[in-house]
Amino acid sequence: MSLPELNRMAHTSLMAALIAVGALIHLPIGPVPVVLQNLFVLLAGLLLGSRHGVASVLLYLLIGAMGIPIFAGGKGGIAHFLGPTGGYLLGFAAAAFIAGLISERFPRSLSADICAVAAGTVIIYLIGVPWLKTVTQMTWTKALTVGMIPFLPGDILKAAAAVLLARPARLVLWRQVQGGSA
Repeated sequence: MSLPELNRMAHTSLMAALIAVGALIHLPIGPVPVVLQNLFVLLAGLLLGSRHGVASVLLYLLIGAMGIPIFAGGKGGIAHFLGPTGGYLLGFAAAAFIAGLISERFPRSLSADICAVAAGTVIIYLIGVPWLKTVTQMTWTKALTVGMIPFLPGDILKAAAAVLLARPARLVLWRQVQGGSA
């Protein structure tokens, strides 16, 4: 295995670990807790691109599905995919993929990064809110009220943080690739 491949594997694993840390930093406010996971999901897409960004999320989801307590609140197991937050968990993979795809198409573009995190955030809600509605049998109004609206201000801040963190982090990653250091 080449050094660049090892670097990509290490970066993918590191982002999966950061997503897990983001889940452990949570504030339970109802069926959907406030977490930092989406910050790291979006950052994974921006930094690693579509393929490795989604791989980092899938690795995180696989480890959590196996029962390792890395989901919000220090929980784990396959049952979480069937509960109220299952759609958000699945939305993370799609969000990392789309954010990464936009980032790859328009590298080093601040406006593209902003669009990437906005699209990723919207995708999380597009999958998470209908799932929440279906699993809990809430009305659309109630699902939006408990599964999206209270999270918008924080998610805007987390998306902005992902863009701000991605810019200098890309330079570090680029130097590693160019210099061959790990």
